[in-house]
Amino acid sequence: QRRINMIIELNTASDIPIYVQLRNQIVLGIGRGELKSGESLPTVRQMAQDTGINVMTVNKAYGVLKAEGFIEIDRRHGAKICPRVDNGVQYREKVEEELELLITETMLKGMKKEEFIKKCEEIYNRQQLVLE
Repeated sequence: QRRINMIIELNTASDIPIYVQLRNQIVLGIGRGELKSGESLPTVRQMAQDTGINVMTVNKAYGVLKAEGFIEIDRRHGAKICPRVDNGVQYREKVEEELELLITETMLKGMKKEEFIKKCEEIYNRQQLVLE
């Protein structure tokens, strides 16, 4: 039984689906260096038990992570964190779409461009230190 060295925080009252929250928590764990390349994740059943969510929900999150290239899944060895790779044009298009939505929401909520850019730089620089 594999336990990961990070805390998974899921909010059942959130509008964000649980499988997306789990996916996001794992991606953030990779980004923070809490999950390293080649490290194993718990089995789907173990993750479901550890987090108190449905096995199918964990399976869906793992499927998304695999499709996005964050993990690889092998029947005998389970799910493992993949090395970082550049996903090229398709990934850049995804980033652009997500940034467009985030920037639009930010503008509608009244955040100024300078504050948004400053926050982006702070977070980017913090993550860059962790990932180097």
